[in-house]
Amino acid sequence: MLRFAGALAALTIALVALAFAQAQTAYPNRPVKIIVPIAPGGSYDLVGRYIADALSKRTGQAFFVENKPGAGTVVGTQAAAQSEADGYTLLVGGLSNMAFNSALYTKLGYDPLKDFVPVALVYKFGYVMVARKDLPQTRLQDIVAAAKASPGSITVATAGVGTGQHLVAAAFMKAAGIKLLEVPYKGSPPAFTDLLAGRVDLFFDSNAAGLPYVQSGQARGIAVLSSKRSALAPDVPTMSEAGVPGLDVDSWLGIFAPARTPPEAIAKLRREIRAALPEVKDRFEKSGGEMWDMPDDRLDGFVASEYEAWTKLIREAGIKLD
Repeated sequence: MLRFAGALAALTIALVALAFAQAQTAYPNRPVKIIVPIAPGGSYDLVGRYIADALSKRTGQAFFVENKPGAGTVVGTQAAAQSEADGYTLLVGGLSNMAFNSALYTKLGYDPLKDFVPVALVYKFGYVMVARKDLPQTRLQDIVAAAKASPGSITVATAGVGTGQHLVAAAFMKAAGIKLLEVPYKGSPPAFTDLLAGRVDLFFDSNAAGLPYVQSGQARGIAVLSSKRSALAPDVPTMSEAGVPGLDVDSWLGIFAPARTPPEAIAKLRREIRAALPEVKDRFEKSGGEMWDMPDDRLDGFVASEYEAWTKLIREAGIKLD
């Protein structure tokens, strides 16, 4: 009788272990939520929905987006950090929530490097400096010379404190060693309205947003902030070509998971996302960006380096949101 009870107990343990192993290898076996920490629309949302759609098709399991905006990207990112680390809650992360926020906020509520693991970086896009079409200074070198001769005489629009457009402008001023007069706006549309009307001199925005105005002749393209020229406007030089070397800025986005997510789930997600990237390549390019596939062994180091570089710049510039 005792031998039978012992055998039954051993069989039960074996069955439980087998069920657990099957559950692990079967990931995902229920719907997976991808938190997008902004309202619908924009690059974060685009990446979340394109990747969710591709993963749903590849795995046969539902991946869905939950938009959780608030305080820029803080509310949704904090919610992801506090979620269960089981592979069933993911996050779209980028420069804003993984690099900017730690310096912009005194009390953030999450640590980008300690609370998350980068699963894959999948998308990036460049920035361009555009000028009102009747600005007397037609070249970057002329703009820099005028700003050095008379600090604050040239105005630059920003799309709000702490936005990518604002911080890219700050990075440019630091690299060029100049001071521009910042004119804050609530988003890109009103900034472009005043730029096209000649009420502000310069503005930095994504290639997708800024270069159509250059192509139409409504604004002048001064330089792109990337290592190579944009196919959208091949006549617009890079910053290095135009006279400000060392300023290579790309905004990037990817999928992150809460720290301590099972390695098996991370590995499966990485395989499936990498296999899915060719399916979203054209959609990414039509949005004005490009597909990105960074090797797994470089992910942690890259995110840490971006965090450190932008934190240093923001703190030196004295930019705060609280």
